[in-house]
Amino acid sequence: MFKKYWLIALITLTTSFGFAQEGVPVYSDYLTDNYYLIHPSMAGVANCAKIRLTARNQWFGVDNAPNLQTVSANGRVGEGPVGIGGIFFNDENGYHSTIGGYASFAYHLMFSRNEIDLNMLSFGINAGFLQYTVDETSWLAPGDFDQIVSGQVQSATNFNIDVGFSYHYLDFYAHATVKNLLENDGINFNEQGLEFRNLRTYLVSAGYVINKYGSEWSYEPSIMFMRRDATSESSFDFNFKAYKEMNFGKVWGGLSYRLALDSANVLGGDQAAGENFQGITPFLGIDYKQFVFAYTYTYQANTVNFNTGGFHQLTLGYNFGCRRKKFECNCPAVN
Repeated sequence: MFKKYWLIALITLTTSFGFAQEGVPVYSDYLTDNYYLIHPSMAGVANCAKIRLTARNQWFGVDNAPNLQTVSANGRVGEGPVGIGGIFFNDENGYHSTIGGYASFAYHLMFSRNEIDLNMLSFGINAGFLQYTVDETSWLAPGDFDQIVSGQVQSATNFNIDVGFSYHYLDFYAHATVKNLLENDGINFNEQGLEFRNLRTYLVSAGYVINKYGSEWSYEPSIMFMRRDATSESSFDFNFKAYKEMNFGKVWGGLSYRLALDSANVLGGDQAAGENFQGITPFLGIDYKQFVFAYTYTYQANTVNFNTGGFHQLTLGYNFGCRRKKFECNCPAVN
């Protein structure tokens, strides 16, 4: 009985953090100057074109531990309102893996009467493929038979889209995105082993950048809400980020706290108690001229943990084709 409760708790707590088999998992790497990775409407929003590479590893020393790699690029088409981009990712989690690629299109509407005051509404769409794979070749001993386990590598490829919008007004911003808008067949299963086709995830985020006139420091509190439609799982990210202007660029860092609103039943003594996923993520980055370097670490602050090791992620970036900064605002994602 204890093993059963422990397994259910582990699965629930883990899936509350990163939704496997549903495109690019939503971790905290969007805080490392990478909002485009989760919001297609951010394609081409900045005054520079951007390339970002991320590598994430979970539970060092554990075989087949979850790991993720992403490559993304986005930029504005000329001086017009159109932004384009592309994302490729590889997500592995034990016997499961997902690879995928998206092409992005965004359109940016300016409501400002001039290019000084930022007042912009952006719409974006991702369209791409997801290939799911489950390796069942080692699940059965030689000569064993199970009507559920095929003993082969199963795979399925599906098409899906993400849609969303962003709004920037001076130092304030807000984003909303629906990921995996279409229903997909394939090899997506919930904790009870039942196939589900609804992979929709809703993301809503907002923040504000605070800066005292003439100061080298800026501060950015923000929040993100995430909800998984099929299982009704929800979570909040509470974030705080600080920037310091340097003669070579910028140094920045901060802290993110993720709290799942759904609890898993954990057996303690003769009673089962609920426990919610909690993730604490410090991050640190540097903009050196046109290059970006960042490190993110996540500590899972739960009683039930598969491993005491955390989640490590590196981000490398390069900005190119930069235009002059148009807007008088504290808006790092735009200027």
